[in-house]
Amino acid sequence: MLQHFDPNKDYGTPAVQSDIQVTLEIDGIEISVPEGTSVLRAAALANINIPKLCATDNLEAFGSCRLCTVHIEGRRGAPASCTTPAEQGMRVSTQNDKLAKLRRNIMELYISDHPLDCLTCPANGDCELQDMAGAVGLREVRYGFDGHNHLDAPKDTSNPYFTFDASKCIVCSRCVRACEEVQGTFALTIDGRGFDSKVVAGQDESFFDSDCVSCGACVQACPTATLSENAIITLGQPEHSVVTTCAYCGVGCSFRAEMKGDQLVRMVPHKGGDANHGHSCVKGRFAFGYATHKDRIKAPMIRDSIDQPWREVSWEAAMAFAADRLTSIQKEYGRESIGGITSSRCTNEETYLVQKLIRTAFGNNNTDTCARVCHSPTGYGLKQTLGESAGTQTFDSVMKSDCVLVIGANPTDAHPVFGSLMRRRLREGASLIVADPRQIDLLKTPHLGASLHLPLRPGTNVAMINALAHVVITEGLEDTDFIAQRCDASAYLRWRDFIKQSCHAPEVVEGITGVPAADIREAARTFAKVPNAAIYYGLGVTEHSQGSTMVMGIANLALVTGNIGREGVGVNPLRGQNNVQGSCDMGSFPHELPGYQHVSDPIARGRFEAVWGVTLDDEPGLRIPNMFDAAIAGQFRALYVQGEDIAQSDPNTQHVEEALRSLDCLIVQDIFLNETAKFAHVLLPGSTFLEKNGTFTNAERRINRVRKVMPPVAGKEDWQVTMALSNALGYAMHYDHPSQIMDEIAQLAPSFAGVSYDKLELQGSLQWPCNDEFPDGSPIMHETHFPTPHGKGQFAITEFVPTTERATRRFPLLLTTGRILSQYNVGAQTRRTDNQRWHQEDVLELHPHDAEERGVKEGDWLGISSRAGRTVLRALISERMQPGVVYTTFHHPGSGANVITTNNSDWATNCPEYKVTAVQVEKVSQPSEWQQGFEANHGRQQRFLLDATDSVAKDNYASK
Repeated sequence: MLQHFDPNKDYGTPAVQSDIQVTLEIDGIEISVPEGTSVLRAAALANINIPKLCATDNLEAFGSCRLCTVHIEGRRGAPASCTTPAEQGMRVSTQNDKLAKLRRNIMELYISDHPLDCLTCPANGDCELQDMAGAVGLREVRYGFDGHNHLDAPKDTSNPYFTFDASKCIVCSRCVRACEEVQGTFALTIDGRGFDSKVVAGQDESFFDSDCVSCGACVQACPTATLSENAIITLGQPEHSVVTTCAYCGVGCSFRAEMKGDQLVRMVPHKGGDANHGHSCVKGRFAFGYATHKDRIKAPMIRDSIDQPWREVSWEAAMAFAADRLTSIQKEYGRESIGGITSSRCTNEETYLVQKLIRTAFGNNNTDTCARVCHSPTGYGLKQTLGESAGTQTFDSVMKSDCVLVIGANPTDAHPVFGSLMRRRLREGASLIVADPRQIDLLKTPHLGASLHLPLRPGTNVAMINALAHVVITEGLEDTDFIAQRCDASAYLRWRDFIKQSCHAPEVVEGITGVPAADIREAARTFAKVPNAAIYYGLGVTEHSQGSTMVMGIANLALVTGNIGREGVGVNPLRGQNNVQGSCDMGSFPHELPGYQHVSDPIARGRFEAVWGVTLDDEPGLRIPNMFDAAIAGQFRALYVQGEDIAQSDPNTQHVEEALRSLDCLIVQDIFLNETAKFAHVLLPGSTFLEKNGTFTNAERRINRVRKVMPPVAGKEDWQVTMALSNALGYAMHYDHPSQIMDEIAQLAPSFAGVSYDKLELQGSLQWPCNDEFPDGSPIMHETHFPTPHGKGQFAITEFVPTTERATRRFPLLLTTGRILSQYNVGAQTRRTDNQRWHQEDVLELHPHDAEERGVKEGDWLGISSRAGRTVLRALISERMQPGVVYTTFHHPGSGANVITTNNSDWATNCPEYKVTAVQVEKVSQPSEWQQGFEANHGRQQRFLLDATDSVAKDNYASK
């Protein structure tokens, strides 16, 4: 890595990792650089700026513009410095009369092929072509400005976020190379030759109709205004920027929020971001308009009953109303009758305060989080085997992998920036194994090498992982040295005897999973034989009745093959939301205090009691499903929900709605009137990531700063709202800044002991554990030992127990669910942006065989019935599916995807079995009964909201 690396500077070509240094002289300045470094980059490191157009430090050197030519002593001609590696003893001159004339001639040709509208150009003030013309001293153009560069070509305005103006293109290929090298989509090409050459999307289509995924890499790479963000065209160039962290998925990309005053102009991926290295996806790059959407809740609101209109009130009145309700309920029904749900969307500091509020002001452990319904099996399974409830690697580690096993995950849609990095490694030669009922886009990676798809039936994950381990053991492919040195011997022997049983043989398991035995054996051999093999998994692993068992099975496979504790290997859960990892770290579960310390541990509990000044309950509280059941039974009466839409995201929607209707007080804190808030008595405005300070922790345990770039629309950050509620309840909380909350977290959670805002500002980010043992954090975990009682890896018995949710004559198809690139989770944010143009409704994807059997055509309305409920979606006929399996997303609340998912859940954690629902599908002509009721209730609640925020209505209410 570069010393004193400036993330805002372009060094011309990528950094080189080499232990061998070479020393050269550039313009009389001696500099040492790693072997393989380009002359252009070496000059930049010496603060010598060589003019360039086609070169940039996030793309491989290309050498097409010839503007970066230099003179090298003892060599003929003027080589391009971007493609010339530095050599020991090399003497380079970057400036002389001959080079200056050559560069001016090159720039003259570029400018002559460019329209003369610099003053009205959107890139005015931010155009490399203008900058380079000035840098080489170009003052006139002898050839005129007619050019041949498609001056009459219409602008492509099909993409909602950027415009393509072919008349300004200099055909430098930077956009094409960014699409290939950075994103890996290969959506752009150069068509034609000579003066007729041009950049085209797809088969000369519009950007919107092509394979372009709107990641923004091409826009960022463009040195002119050929690719211009529409926000820049409309608002002009920004004047200042703030570095912050994206609030979408668990990758945790760093961005520069570029501003004009308090107005956000654009989000530019930050090259200094350790999770994304200057790349982005369509959501983080462009879909930030929700932060200023008209639907934002801007003031607190209350009502006595959910059938009444909302009343807009002051913060003080809302807190008094909420506190009075909660106190009265506990007085009548007992201390355990209320609880709260923390948010995986909010910061670590805000989540910490919510669970602290529940344990202190509420006086119980009835706290849970959305991680319950996504990755709680990860916490349980990895804790049992590896001793820590988190993934083991950095994202960059995949670049050292020789085999990548992806199970139940779709990285290019759900974690697209990491998906692009994984694609890059696959193009370099790593083999790919995908275990998934559906054919995911990763299998279609351009220039992909060896790959194998294991299309297992939903619900058979554990049988598959056991079969892979069986092959490793019975064919002698285990890493005996690693097992002997790093694993518990007795646990290994018990597991080995279990896994050798013939019931785990691929030939037997083929009948369970539907995957040919030969493919299972090939996958196991490939994984076990390469030097470095890594496992990446998602919700297709955890959201099963055997989710925890499967996570332990994954850990078993990594242990038996020795793929733990170094780069290129590991067990890597891909977290869905931006702060799922952080919400778990902060003690959101009912049985664990922050830092995964059990509430029954008197020593740990004593530390918290000393700092918090209260006596804590030593018994675990209610999980989310228990809260729902207890609410319906009349035992649980009030709930505080911060930043989660449980009425849309949790399974068996009608059961959830019944529970919410049963509450005497539901307090919802969110940025919009979501589906849960329709059942609320108190609605508290939330703040977006752009309106707050704090930290997020991503899927690689990386703690990143979140920095406020604009004031909260309702006047308070989320942590201030929770603090105010606690004070209203009588438990005093006083913090002036989230940094003070982090200091308290560091005092109480051992893995965060070395974390502070000062340290984060100095290092950029930290990966926990960060403490005395690991003062600079832990990029790779378990390098020498495991945090288990004896420091050894623990093999676990993973018996396959078939799910009770099976295909039957009544429900012959199995439904599984997932996400799509343009939308995010329940869609509350992305549906309020132009991302809506790519995915306007959830659809049901089914195999042509199943469609033909039912007489279904593309676009038909399909009634989907399960034992939990019924909904209606349009048909999408797709070869990606296997016969007998159907698939949908859950981004639109009216789709009712979770109306049909059941109450089945993981045996250890109650994580719902979203991925296996037995259904029947038939053609229908109208929405389901639930959907019709949803539309009616949605309209009524919107009217209530409008009435509360309309001044005339408020005056009328006051007069009554």
